[in-house]
Amino acid sequence: MITITKSALALAASVALSSTVSFATQADNTSFNTITKDITFLASDELKGRGNFSKEIDQAANYISQRFSEIGLVPMQGENTFKQSFTVTTIKPKSIAVTLNGNTIESAQLGLASTIEKIQWQNTDDFTLHTVGKNDNMSQVISGINQQGGKHLVLINPAHKKLFARYSGYFARGLNKLSLEHQGAIVMIMTEDSAIDAISISADTSITEQTLTNVVGVLPGKQQKDEIVLYSAHYDHLGASQSGEGDVIYNGADDDASGTTAVINLAEYFTHKGDNARTLIFSAFTAEEIGGFGSQYFSKQLNPDDVIAMINIEMIGKPSKFGAGNVWMTGMDRSSLGGELNKALTDEDFKIHKDPYPKQNLFYRSDNATLARLGVPAHSFSSTQLDKDQHYHKVTDDLASLDLTSMHQVIEGLSIATQGLVDGKITPTRVDVNKVKSRGKIY
Repeated sequence: MITITKSALALAASVALSSTVSFATQADNTSFNTITKDITFLASDELKGRGNFSKEIDQAANYISQRFSEIGLVPMQGENTFKQSFTVTTIKPKSIAVTLNGNTIESAQLGLASTIEKIQWQNTDDFTLHTVGKNDNMSQVISGINQQGGKHLVLINPAHKKLFARYSGYFARGLNKLSLEHQGAIVMIMTEDSAIDAISISADTSITEQTLTNVVGVLPGKQQKDEIVLYSAHYDHLGASQSGEGDVIYNGADDDASGTTAVINLAEYFTHKGDNARTLIFSAFTAEEIGGFGSQYFSKQLNPDDVIAMINIEMIGKPSKFGAGNVWMTGMDRSSLGGELNKALTDEDFKIHKDPYPKQNLFYRSDNATLARLGVPAHSFSSTQLDKDQHYHKVTDDLASLDLTSMHQVIEGLSIATQGLVDGKITPTRVDVNKVKSRGKIY
């Protein structure tokens, strides 16, 4: 028999669902050992941080696909493989030359975010002009422009020098877009000028396409087949540094090999039970770290109205501030999902808590946001302590930094809490799309 983690049997016994089989007691199926095996591989140095567009992330996709096949899942309708491949467009600035009011602007005072291949602006009719004075909120102005889309020139007072450098540096690395349906550009100039007498802007970008891959498996429902419960996580991370000595691999053990491991093992658990009324989809998304393109593409492959709920699992490898094995949920007030899941739990040692880090806007910072914008009760579940985590996006986010016992308890708890979704007994309220911030159109 496989060793059972502490409190697993007590937790299962406390749930008011007598037909539920304890996650941990399925010794020949989902177990602590298989969880350990999965995350050990996904977070290994062999995969070199699962960077997007790398051969190593393809190795991770192959592993997840093989696990889905062994478990007994099937591909999405219309697909003959678990791999869901698509292209993203990368747009990088090549050159920009600006003359403002008769003065040539140095490159250090320029920033460009553009989905347009060539820019030739010679007068103020070519763009919308914005000015950011000393006391203005630069981030608010740039964010508002991004929501609008279109062509914009922004004159920014040097008082915002540090923030200007952050934006221009970010834009210089290039933009990744799932499509170029929104053509637009933001040209930033750091200058004391706040008016235009004469202007000349010439800019070029390079546009290339590259392939990315989600891994998606389906467990068809027994009764309510047209109703979908989605379990998801992203399997990409930051890759490895190309320079430096010592440890250069961003293993991403917590972020988000832990969530991907949960998705794989929840798939194994529910397949072994074999009594799901609703159709369950298990998705390992790519490209979360570079803009959430995996979930964006996935959302276009099905009718979001059919998705009853999305359980997006993000960083569950360490105990939360609420104790080992406990999770918190983003956007608790956006739907009734959190309250519905907690009704299935009677053990005070496991509850789904409200996001304790509201200032971080985490509801919009993972793959759940894409589906939430379409009305799905889509939320991320996590245990990370953001205010204390010393490993986030660091090379030290490796297997040694995790608490696998707590992680196992989280996965078990989610299997119990979401049983009502699987059975068709819980249908949470939808997210009000009018209250969800839309995605930017330029960057």
